[in-house]
Amino acid sequence: MTSHRKPSKSSPSSRKTKRRAGLSSTARRVRHVALAEVKDDLSHFLRLAESEEIVITRHGKPAGVLIGFESEDDWFDHRLEHHPTFLRKVAEARDAFRAGRGARLEDLPS
Repeated sequence: MTSHRKPSKSSPSSRKTKRRAGLSSTARRVRHVALAEVKDDLSHFLRLAESEEIVITRHGKPAGVLIGFESEDDWFDHRLEHHPTFLRKVAEARDAFRAGRGARLEDLPS
């Protein structure tokens, strides 16, 4: 049995891949996709989100971002990078080190 995709109600311009100005060619691509199209084929866009940024638009304006992960490590990294308590502790440790309260890795016994 083959699946048939419904034609999207989004405009063709919303499906074009767009890059942010100033990013190098090694940066992740950015694709703007209409919400209706994402709703029609979410699993497809989750796969795409593993390798490119998916900006979901509503009436042509950015409304959200779909984030995909290639591995569990990527998921873990994302959670750490966005966890407020972890980020606060890192900032506190950096401040303490700058104030002279801390040890350099090279100074620790091996």
